[in-house]
Amino acid sequence: MKRIKIKNKFIGNDYPIFFIAEAGVNHNGSLKLAKKLIDVAKSSGADAVKFQSFFAEEIILPNAPKSTYHIETTGNDKKQTWMELLKTQEISKSMLKKLINYSNKKNIIFLSTPYDEKSVDLLDSCNVPAYKVASTDTNNHKLLIHMAKKRKPIIISTAMSTEEEVKESVKLLIKHKAKHIILMQCTGSYPTKPKDSNLNVLKNYKKIFGDKCLYGYSDHTEDFINPIAASAIGISAYEKHFTLNKK
Repeated sequence: MKRIKIKNKFIGNDYPIFFIAEAGVNHNGSLKLAKKLIDVAKSSGADAVKFQSFFAEEIILPNAPKSTYHIETTGNDKKQTWMELLKTQEISKSMLKKLINYSNKKNIIFLSTPYDEKSVDLLDSCNVPAYKVASTDTNNHKLLIHMAKKRKPIIISTAMSTEEEVKESVKLLIKHKAKHIILMQCTGSYPTKPKDSNLNVLKNYKKIFGDKCLYGYSDHTEDFINPIAASAIGISAYEKHFTLNKK
């Protein structure tokens, strides 16, 4: 695969690295805060700003418990359930359209990670130009097939996956006519220690998949060496989480 086009940006070996600023759910449901995140992503030089799209009822059960890091930052389940927390982080269709328009005005590409099929359809109806697959869904084949049918570029993170799971998912996407895939090395810890990054996985992916994919790195480290090292290995896309305030 020589290149992929996402909106007005070409991505590939002969092009600058496609830089995604991952805002995630750090808007806390606030349109004003979300716009500030877009401003910061633009001022940092990012090509795209990425949020997360989901309908809480589609992805968790009402009594699903919070994870340890949720409890550390937002209190226990009695104070606020995980369902209640997720509901505060949903982006409505109205808010989504406003954020897309604002991103267009700021000349930065709007992207979002859909966690369920309804969110895939919503993003598609708003002409979001590509999909990002979270590491939690690397082997969610039903969701991957639904995305592939939209015939848009798919960026897929692979933390917590085995090599066989990644092979199976790439094979599945190609089978369902997904022609433009960016495979991202990622480590599922927050923050990630550099010694746990294992950037050599990128070299391994290139051996396994060759020109079937482009390659990238979704970075959870707090250091600056990893993007340099990943760039030296030869990535086409780079993603970094950010927030406006660690509190």
